[in-house]
Amino acid sequence: MYTQARFFIRTALANLVAASLVGAAVPPNQALEPDGRIGALPPLFYHLLMVGWVTQLICGVSLWMFPPFSRERTRGDERLGWFAYGALNGGLLLRAVFEPLHAWFPGAWFGWMLGPAALLQVLAIWAYVAAIWPRVKGKR
Repeated sequence: MYTQARFFIRTALANLVAASLVGAAVPPNQALEPDGRIGALPPLFYHLLMVGWVTQLICGVSLWMFPPFSRERTRGDERLGWFAYGALNGGLLLRAVFEPLHAWFPGAWFGWMLGPAALLQVLAIWAYVAAIWPRVKGKR
């Protein structure tokens, strides 16, 4: 397995652990908490699970397993894959920090950081599609 795929898959596993920790904290504490601070965590749990774990695992495995681009450049332009990795995780990190803060302090500026987080994630998916698209080809 090459380095880029390994980074995606290991980061996906780390996000699975993070999602399970956040998810484990929510149900038992949500009913006991009077001010609702734990109630801000379920969106973070689902985001860590679906973007952090599932999406990154799919990206890593597909970058590793899809047919080679060519004999000379088996993976095509790897810069797109690295950009996708950085943007996806940068957006996920911004979201993980600022989404709960925005729920806890709704009048503050924290909500403004969710826009760049979403933009980074969208750009990451576009870069991933651009990286993998040439490797999806029929037999000649």
